[in-house]
Amino acid sequence: MIAYVLRRWAEYVAALTLLTRLPIAGLATSGAWPAAEAAVWAYPLAGLLVGGAGAAVFWSAQHLGAAPLVAATLAVATMVLVSGGLHEDGLADTADGFGGGANAERKLEIMRDSRIGSYGALALVLATALRITALAALPPWRGAAALLAAGALSRGAMILVLLLLRPARGDGAAASLGRLRRGTGFCGLALAVVGSFFLPWAQAGVCAVAVFGAAAIMARIAWRQIGGYTGDVLGCTAVTSECVALIVAGLPL
Repeated sequence: MIAYVLRRWAEYVAALTLLTRLPIAGLATSGAWPAAEAAVWAYPLAGLLVGGAGAAVFWSAQHLGAAPLVAATLAVATMVLVSGGLHEDGLADTADGFGGGANAERKLEIMRDSRIGSYGALALVLATALRITALAALPPWRGAAALLAAGALSRGAMILVLLLLRPARGDGAAASLGRLRRGTGFCGLALAVVGSFFLPWAQAGVCAVAVFGAAAIMARIAWRQIGGYTGDVLGCTAVTSECVALIVAGLPL
């Protein structure tokens, strides 16, 4: 039992190390570092930590008298800092590649280019504006709950893409995940759904359906564009799913 708990803890630390910039790799137990695929189930838990950091800042800033728009901007900035802008980088690269390449090979080449183009810049501006304005429209408690739910669901959306697609290229960090095992993926999806219930029940259900629907659409687009997923596609899925979750959280359901 102890060995099982320690193994799961190491996988959680591995997920945090991949999806955030927190210096916590040393918190893992002294055994072998978990395989990338084994840690996927913990992605929603990593998302909860990122969303929780944003939620704490949003709630605190509003109660200290900050305007809703300022509080929302600080919260989104906090989440970007915790995650190191990893998912935003994926969004920009995916927008540039899908928008600028004539074929799959060229799209993948563009996605590996560190320079940002007009498609990527526009995608970043629009996604950031959507998250900030959607969050600013929510009262402090609802906004904090929405950030927690969005953190879990958006990382669960990444798992859904992993379940639906194969790697688009044979190298790169995402290729090490291969084709995700169903048990690992379904465990992660279940945790993401549980995380959505920081929101009221009816809203949580609609939010989960909307986010996973958006992830399925993203998977379909990626399959048609490049024949599978990359790390950039997963990051793009996370950001777009956050946008969807925060928008749904503000609907009068």
